[in-house]
Amino acid sequence: MKHTFVIGDIHGGLKALEQVLQKAGVTKNDTLIFLGDYVDGWSESAQVITYLIDLCEAQKCIFIKGNHDVWCQDWLRTGNAAIKWLRHGGQATLESYTSLNENDKKIHVDFFERTKYYFVDAENKLFIHAGFTSMHGPEQEFYDTNFVWDRTLWEMAITMDKDMKKDTLLFPKRLMLYNEIFIGHTPTTNYSQDTPMQGGNVWNIDTGAAFKGKLTIMNVDTKQFWQSDILPSLYPTEKGRNK
Repeated sequence: MKHTFVIGDIHGGLKALEQVLQKAGVTKNDTLIFLGDYVDGWSESAQVITYLIDLCEAQKCIFIKGNHDVWCQDWLRTGNAAIKWLRHGGQATLESYTSLNENDKKIHVDFFERTKYYFVDAENKLFIHAGFTSMHGPEQEFYDTNFVWDRTLWEMAITMDKDMKKDTLLFPKRLMLYNEIFIGHTPTTNYSQDTPMQGGNVWNIDTGAAFKGKLTIMNVDTKQFWQSDILPSLYPTEKGRNK
């Protein structure tokens, strides 16, 4: 039987990614949707990208672009490292690339350029890293940066009653556009939760892997999920994005 899984922000934690794929029993018949932020945090950012490139040769994968991926892509393409990027996990990413040659780096640039800002499946489920602000959906979003940076969609969703029905006048118009929305970007650990959170019809799958949390993979249909060990235990000599 084929399944579709969605994976939260990885942030250079290759060991955690390998764990969750094994725990979920992922097979080559399954579809994997990654919500972005593959890099910046733990020491294996370049290795995560290489792993994902190989993985999509074996099975169907959909890669969403995150804000950290934009920073890394810009650096790989231009050689200029943004100071803000270096302060938010980019230094570890730079160091992870020291073992790659120029051809490998070009392959990684191609990977980042192929990532999508968002994806809508056949069941009208939206997968996006951060959010969107247009009442008409991401297709009419004015600034592409909102796809990787916006937090207003989640901040709105988290205040909603989980049992609120779509036919009520109070249900936000942005959320009515889709049956379900899956996001990352804002760690659930910010809310003292280390598991996926639901607000309205929005599911937040970023469970803090960049910091002291875990990486999560979720079955899109059943909502069953599996998690890695906490990332500091997988990289005990590193700090990740913890200050």
